[in-house]
Amino acid sequence: MTTRLLSWIAAAVAGTILLCSGVATTLMFGGDGAAIAACYTKASAAPSGPSAAEPSAHSPNPGGIGPIGEWNGEQVGNAAIIISVGMRLHIPPRGWVIAVATAMQESSLINTPGGDRDSIGLFQQRPSQGWGTPAQLHDPQYAATRFYQKLQTIDGWQAMPLTEAAQKVQISAYPDAYAKWEDDATRLVAALTGVSAGLAACAATVSAQGWTQPVHGKVGSGFRTADRPAHDGVDLIVPKGTPIHAASTGTVSRVRCNAIDVRTGGDWGCDRDGDPNLTRGCGWYVDIDHVNGIVTRYCHQLIQPYVHVGQHVNAGDVIGISGSSGHSSGPHVHYEVHHGDHTSATAVDPVTFMASVGAPLNQ
Repeated sequence: MTTRLLSWIAAAVAGTILLCSGVATTLMFGGDGAAIAACYTKASAAPSGPSAAEPSAHSPNPGGIGPIGEWNGEQVGNAAIIISVGMRLHIPPRGWVIAVATAMQESSLINTPGGDRDSIGLFQQRPSQGWGTPAQLHDPQYAATRFYQKLQTIDGWQAMPLTEAAQKVQISAYPDAYAKWEDDATRLVAALTGVSAGLAACAATVSAQGWTQPVHGKVGSGFRTADRPAHDGVDLIVPKGTPIHAASTGTVSRVRCNAIDVRTGGDWGCDRDGDPNLTRGCGWYVDIDHVNGIVTRYCHQLIQPYVHVGQHVNAGDVIGISGSSGHSSGPHVHYEVHHGDHTSATAVDPVTFMASVGAPLNQ
């Protein structure tokens, strides 16, 4: 049941992601509390306009999902739709939790045809307040899209307490009611997606020089070691699904899938885990150009990154989530720093560099 659900959710992102190979292996990856509580700030807004609110033809089928805990199949199915819409709109995992908790409070995750006054659907949105027509608001995908679009207009929502973020969207008469559902929503999101990191709220710490750690994780394989002399960065070991931060303010210069099947020379694909022996390449990765000719690179992301070429990002903005795509033996972020251009010849040791700008790694 849960394995099928993962496939449905993956398909809901227009065939662009594969969350994990199975809940049993991805529900918890261990790691320290700092990694699990990775934090993030606003990176990009959800798409706007009528097309963004149109239902996806590949959304999970609520009828095919069974109960999880105290939530029955119908309720779990509606939660899955809310999550899949969030993925399609590139909302970070924290947003999925906020949306599911809000629907738990508003409708008990039941797509109701009516409610208080003219309230309708999972989020009890009201036509009279401009959320949409009654028919639109009774469509869970439309309702979830509208919720996320409003959420993305709120500066700093990722670092807010859940009840505060939800209230800024809903403007409820009971603003404190959402908080009681945070634990339930977190457990449901983790069970449905296998993502356990990035579900809590906190904020990135930026140094006086304007830099922050891309993730909080221990350094695994180091920079150009004796056994890996061509390793132009360091591997930061974090659970799959950990938000990845822009290390400093800059402009996104590359967003690319780079994963080659060494047996055929063909495309391995980035929407599944790579292999340390059968795959070469960085998987899903992002390059950011900073001042003074500095370039940073973030490899092996789980899904297509949240940012696009030409986008301005601030230090601490979330640009994607960690995974194991490309040449990889397990979840981590391969992080590089270059001084001059994007080539191997300009790579410098990220551990030394990040210490020099007040954002030491391995913490």
